[in-house]
Amino acid sequence: MRGIANVANLLINADIPDENMKKSGASQSQPASELISKRIAELGDWRGKTLGRIRKLIKAALPDVVEEWKWRGTPVWSHDGIICTGESYKSVVKLTFAKGASLQDPARLFNSSLDGNVRRAIDIHEGEEVDESAFKALVRQAAALNSSGKSKPAKKAQS
Repeated sequence: MRGIANVANLLINADIPDENMKKSGASQSQPASELISKRIAELGDWRGKTLGRIRKLIKAALPDVVEEWKWRGTPVWSHDGIICTGESYKSVVKLTFAKGASLQDPARLFNSSLDGNVRRAIDIHEGEEVDESAFKALVRQAAALNSSGKSKPAKKAQS
């Protein structure tokens, strides 16, 4: 019976933040662009430089891109939907394109998450460079796809 009471208490208090839980780095009241700049600076190594360079390319390709901060600290670039995320790991900076499987990639930038039906990713390791013009073309193509609404699953006709 005690276990049921604990579960009920968890459900009742689910929306109340735990005072002992750590926030992911910065306050959510800061603009996403500031949080992304802070993340780039905090990385302080090749990953920060890489993420900063990718950010500049995204903004150059799509000046009206929206920067967001989601999922406990992931930089996200959007335009009528998510274009890509910029995750940093110990040995790789990963750029995951939300609808990458629907994009043409003649320069073969996508080198990760190739088996999925929706997403594709570009993994950048230390010392690697990304073809800037091909990357900007992917960003523009992703934004155009989002604006067209074509990548949404087709609704089944009701009979």
